[in-house]
Parts: sequence; structure tokens; C-alpha cells
Amino acid sequence: MSLFIGQGIFVTASQDSNNSYSYNTVTVVLLTEVFKLIVSTSLYCKDKSLRSLVRDVHKDRSVLGLYMVPALLYCLYNNLAFVNLATFDPTTYYLLLQLRVVVTGILFQIIFKKYLSQRQWISLILLTLGCMLKQVDLNRFYNDANDDSEAAALQGASAVNATQTNSKANGKNMAGFDLSINAIFILAQTICSCLAGVYNEYLLKDKGADVNIFVQNIFMYMDSIVCNALILLFRGELLDAFSAKNLSSIARFGVIIIIINNAAIGIVTSFFLKYMNSILKTFASALELMFTAVLCYFLFAIPIYMNTALAIAVVSYAIYLYTQSPVVNLGKVRPLSNLSDATSQSKTKEKEDSHRLLDEQIDTDLEMDIV
Repeated sequence: MSLFIGQGIFVTASQDSNNSYSYNTVTVVLLTEVFKLIVSTSLYCKDKSLRSLVRDVHKDRSVLGLYMVPALLYCLYNNLAFVNLATFDPTTYYLLLQLRVVVTGILFQIIFKKYLSQRQWISLILLTLGCMLKQVDLNRFYNDANDDSEAAALQGASAVNATQTNSKANGKNMAGFDLSINAIFILAQTICSCLAGVYNEYLLKDKGADVNIFVQNIFMYMDSIVCNALILLFRGELLDAFSAKNLSSIARFGVIIIIINNAAIGIVTSFFLKYMNSILKTFASALELMFTAVLCYFLFAIPIYMNTALAIAVVSYAIYLYTQSPVVNLGKVRPLSNLSDATSQSKTKEKEDSHRLLDEQIDTDLEMDIV
């Protein structure tokens, strides 16, 4: 939760006064994938050798191609995050992204054959309605004396800190969807999130369940680096993206903290999907709404409107309702109690494989003796 909250806060804080970026956002996403690749390789080599890593990568190379699908989806999702956070304030951005919960629930049923209960579907629908409340204009229910509650809230926030309001709230879409290209971008990001999350969970728990999680992460990040490099190539920025000028604009604390935070999100998400599930991940990310709204008010003087407060309340209740009967889908994976178990499970798997091969050899020798 803290990492997801940090994503919206850090990206918004890195924007210029006109809500644009002074650095190449695609390069930042690519460098984030490089950093995640380095961290995952280091975590693997903490208990194993680099030669063992090369051997595992070669042995499970067929899974590398399968990860190109979620890698492309996450590549689009991560780049669209910068685009949409330049248009929407963080609270509105996260509220609109919660529409992915219903889509994730449907995909979850189709792929894993885990049908949701009535209570679970009610919680999903409530969460979607909570997101829709953000779009409702409550002003029309009041008379002329106090009908403009949102404008009054904006004026009150401006009185607290006019400079921050003008720099961060000005020009932001704080109402929700409108009939523009921005709606298409947020819908595209929502669909990418749903497809990537469920498909990645499928690879982690079923298709690649026997593959070490750090090796799976390495496959994902290698493919993601290729996808982001292709985007830079398509935009004609591949060489210029790593020029001294562009790298100097990235080499500052406000941008480096984005790279570190987003890298942590990616690695934590992989463990979340392998040992929990994509629906629980989506609900966990929904919990950040309240904290994001409060932090944005104090940091950027972005006002909290009545419809925003109601939306957060409905979403919070939906989350509570879901926790009463959460979805459980371990697939072929055993529960993980701590980080070191990821390596110990891999060692257990290797021992089982060696014992199986030894048993097969003994059976073969006995058959030869009988002959």
C-alpha cells in the first residue's frame, strides 16, 4: 500500500508547473526494469551461484517467451501511468483504476475456474459503484447559496496554500471521465492492468509454478526491457534517451525515488501474485485511496470534495465486505511464510528432482539385473 501511494505522490511531485515532465518517462520506466533485473539477480545469487542462474534460465527458457505477453502489458501500463497522472490528480487516478476489479474478477473466473461467491460479487459491484460516485456532480442537489460545494472546497484549499494549489491542482481533471482521449488512456491502462495481473498470476502459479520466482522475475524484466526499448525506437528516441542531457535530468532525487519505488512495486507484486491472487492485490491497492486523498490535500492542496469522500467510503466498505470471504487460489504453489522460503522451496524442488532421477536409475539397474 505504501509503495502504491508513493507512486502517485512521487510522480505528481516530479511534474513541472504545467503538469508536464522535464525528463523522458519511457527512459525512467526502462531504467526501472533494469534496476529490478539487477535486484532479482542479486536475490537469486544470494544463496546460489551465477552459474546456477545461467543453468536455470537455459532450462526454463520456454517460459521466457510466455512472459513477453505480461511484459508488454506492464510496459504499456507503466508508461500510461505517467500520462494519466499528468492529467488526473492522484486520488481521481486511483479511483478510476478501481474499475479494473470487476474485469479482474471475470478474467479470474475464466482462467482459474474459481467462481466467485455472491458476497464477493456484491463487493466487486460496490467497489465499481464507489468509483462511479466520483463522476456524480452533487452540486445540483443544493440551492444557489451552497450548491457549489466543490468550488467552496477549492477556495478553502487555496486559502490554506494558494501557491501549491495553482501549481498542482490547476489543470488537473478532478471530476473523473470525460469524453476525450484521456478516458481512452485510463481505460487502456485499466485493461492492461487486468490482463497483465491475471496472466502473470497464471504463469506464476500454473505454467511456471516449478520455476524459481527470481528466475521468473528475471524473465519478466528482460522482456520488459525489450518492450520499452522498442517504444523508444518507435518514437525515434532510443539513442537520445541515454544522452548526457537526458540522463542528467533523471539523475536527481525526485526521479530516482520514482525508479526505486516502482522497482519495489514490481518485485513485491510478483510475490503477491504467486502466493496470494490478483483480486486480493487489486483490493489491497484500493486501500490506498483514503491515504492518497489525505496526503494530496496536505502536500499539494488538492481538495477533497464530497463525491470523493463518498466514493472512498463506498470503496472502503466494499473492501471490508470482500475480506469476509476472500478468494483463495494457490494453484500449484505452497504458501510462503517469508522471503527466504522462495529459495528454500527451490532447493526442495531440486532435491526432489535429484531423488526422482536416482530412483529412476535404481529401477533401471534392477531391470537390467533381472534381464
